[in-house]
Amino acid sequence: TKENFPFKNSCSGKWVLVELLMEIASCARGVLLLSRPTLDPQGSPISLFPFQAGLRQLHLHGNRTSLASSTTCWRWSRGYDIQKQRHTWSECLASTPCGAQLEVTSVNSFQDVDILPNIDWDDLGFGIHKTDQMYIMKCCRGGEWCEGQLQPFGNLELSPSAGILNYGQGVFEGLKAYRTEDGRILLFRPQENALRMILGAERMCMPCPSVDMFVQAVKETVLANQRWIPPPGKGSLYIRPLLMGSGSVLGLAPAPEYTFVIYVSPVGNYFKEGLSPIHLRVESTCNRAAPGGTGGIKTIGNYASVLKAQLRAKEEGFSDLLYLDVVERKYLEEVSSCNIFVVKGNKIATPELRGTILPGITRKSVLELACKCGYEAEERAVSVDELLHADEMFCTGTAVVISPVGSVTYEDNRILYTNQGSGRVSQELYETLTCIQIGKTEDMMGWTMEI
Repeated sequence: TKENFPFKNSCSGKWVLVELLMEIASCARGVLLLSRPTLDPQGSPISLFPFQAGLRQLHLHGNRTSLASSTTCWRWSRGYDIQKQRHTWSECLASTPCGAQLEVTSVNSFQDVDILPNIDWDDLGFGIHKTDQMYIMKCCRGGEWCEGQLQPFGNLELSPSAGILNYGQGVFEGLKAYRTEDGRILLFRPQENALRMILGAERMCMPCPSVDMFVQAVKETVLANQRWIPPPGKGSLYIRPLLMGSGSVLGLAPAPEYTFVIYVSPVGNYFKEGLSPIHLRVESTCNRAAPGGTGGIKTIGNYASVLKAQLRAKEEGFSDLLYLDVVERKYLEEVSSCNIFVVKGNKIATPELRGTILPGITRKSVLELACKCGYEAEERAVSVDELLHADEMFCTGTAVVISPVGSVTYEDNRILYTNQGSGRVSQELYETLTCIQIGKTEDMMGWTMEI
């Protein structure tokens, strides 16, 4: 199959014929797209050319250059230059001798890529966008998982007597994929999410995919939706694995069937304040978790119980609530959906895990990074009175990453922090962590996984 695409070279005033030879196989999924109409030196726009591929060869004025999959860079005598990042094309650049530029991008999708989603990458927020594919895998009572498969993103069919609907038998996870400046796609510590889901599933009497099954399913889902990964620095692809009792059950008992689902959505900042400091109120009446309960796992029912208090706090102008322990009501636990840290001098403290606090993966990463950065990091009981004397505070979580706290209101006291929360420690840890996540600095911790 052959397609010819002419474009105007204003420097010479000639039409230059670029002949692309494409090999289309039944299994071919690659798509190449010349993705932006830039201007040549005379100010004339260069046309936009979408075309589908298995691209194998490029002819330019009779000069043939083979695009072998193992090659990482090709250069023609006329000065054209295209770079290929491993098995995918991503934000590659082809420059003509006269200086005009064509940007080349690829996605793995059967979709028509000349009609890309109408998304403002600079104003994503944290919400759902209907992406291309989701991953589904089922398990029956014997505990053996069937082979998972990708299918178009859409609604799930469930019996009204499903365990998840009647008894809340389900756990979920949250992790992210990032696009790097050099076109790679990175996951951040997906094995940790898999291990946490296994612990949660055991507590909720559910079979769970193994770590390898979990990670492979995440990879497949991200690759099937990679065109939705925001450009570097614009956000990330949020990944939501969900494990639920999908089988029918009437009496209180574990469901006879389970479904593992993964869907994704591009996201920006979690809080409306963006990277600006957030403002918390210490909650004194409602409780998030109790000893012996499920506060230490990511089960579905943990989150609906905080909605009423959270909505009331937002109506009062706060970003979120900070919960105390239910026994003595004097020790910090966590915010509605993220962990909390308190900084005093060179010491960084976070509430210890006692079964009522979620073992956050970002929390774990920050504790390890803080020690590497020369701080004294500790997990211990943190009294609410320590808020009065802290230098700064910040929240951590997959969704929020690291979010500085500008103020905390406790009873009738409003405590303001240095520079309204944009403290030195939280800023340093944020920059160190995010540079690892987006591949800007070398990952000496071994946390990222390239796919």
